[in-house]
Amino acid sequence: MQYPHEAIFCIVNAGYSESVMESAKKLGAKGGTVLNARGTASKQAETFFGISIQPEKEIVMILVPAKLKDNILHALYQDVGLHTPGQGIAFSLPVDAAVGISEDSEKKPTAQA
Repeated sequence: MQYPHEAIFCIVNAGYSESVMESAKKLGAKGGTVLNARGTASKQAETFFGISIQPEKEIVMILVPAKLKDNILHALYQDVGLHTPGQGIAFSLPVDAAVGISEDSEKKPTAQA
């Protein structure tokens, strides 16, 4: 089944959510929601991934048309992935229904007199 939208979640070190949104907007995302979070990775995870775990995190949630997902995920990997100071990971989940968004995001509501 093809889903019309994808929810992209990107977890980065605190202070890198703007970098996430800049990357996603360049490829067609219209906006996102940032949640403050705290990482709980173990010392074994730090050793396995070869990174230090910063406890303060930001989770950026971005709802996009499914056709944009792959390009945005690739850009996030390049711009804020584990090899960068943002040390981000990103994943997506299919969204089969959503309310409050326009199918044609280019259309602007017109004012009525």
